[in-house]
Amino acid sequence: MATGQNIIVVDDDGSVRDAIGDYLATHGYRVRTLADGGALRAALAEWPADLVILDVMMPGESGIELCRRLSPTGQKFLMLSALGDTMDRVVGLEVGAADYLPKPFDPRELLARVNAVLRRDALVAEAGRVYEFRGWRYDVDGARVHTAAGDEVVLTRGELAVLRSLVERQGRVVPRGALLEATRGDGEAFERAVDLAVSRLRRKLAPHGGDDMLETVRGEGYRFVPRVRRL
Repeated sequence: MATGQNIIVVDDDGSVRDAIGDYLATHGYRVRTLADGGALRAALAEWPADLVILDVMMPGESGIELCRRLSPTGQKFLMLSALGDTMDRVVGLEVGAADYLPKPFDPRELLARVNAVLRRDALVAEAGRVYEFRGWRYDVDGARVHTAAGDEVVLTRGELAVLRSLVERQGRVVPRGALLEATRGDGEAFERAVDLAVSRLRRKLAPHGGDDMLETVRGEGYRFVPRVRRL
C-alpha cells in the first residue's frame, strides 16, 4: 500500500479519470481528478501533488504544453496518450515527463509505473539533501544554512521546516496548510503560526540580502523565488 501521497489525475474523459482515481485510491493514494489544465493550475496552488497523471490529448492547453510549462517548477508528470508512436513518447519525455504510458493500458501497469516514479524520487531524496540558491547552501540533514559569503544563519526547527517546504517546491505556491503540516512538529498547530514563522525567517535572511527570497502570494500562500540546485 502507498503512504498517502498526493496524486492528481487530469483527463477530459470523465470515465477514464474516475476509473484511474478510484483504482489509485484503493491502493492508498490521495487522489484528485480534474478535467483540464486550468483546473490543474488552480489545484496545484493549494494542494501540492507528488505526481500528476496527465492526458496528452485535451481540448485547449494540451498535456504536452502543460508539462513543458510546469515541469521546470519541479512538478512530476506521468503522461497518458492514445498516441503510441515512439516519437510521441520521446516528445513527452523531452518536455520533462517522468514517464509515459500509451492507452489503453492495464491499471496494474499504471500502478507499477506510479510506484516506480515515486520510489525513484524517494531514493534521490535519501541520497543527500544539500540545496544551493544564489550562492547560499542549505544542508537539510545537517540543519544548517550558510550565505554566499559563508556566514551561518541560525534558524529554529520551525523556521527550517518552513524553508525546507518552500525550497523543495521552488517556484510553486505552497499553501499555508502545507506549511502548517511542516511546522506541527514545532508545536505551532495553527495557521497564524505559519505567517509568524515566515516573518521570522525573512528577518533572519534580510541582513544577508535574502529578504526577497520568500514571496507572499496573497490569499494563497508563499513561494520560494530563487532557482534551486541540488548539490
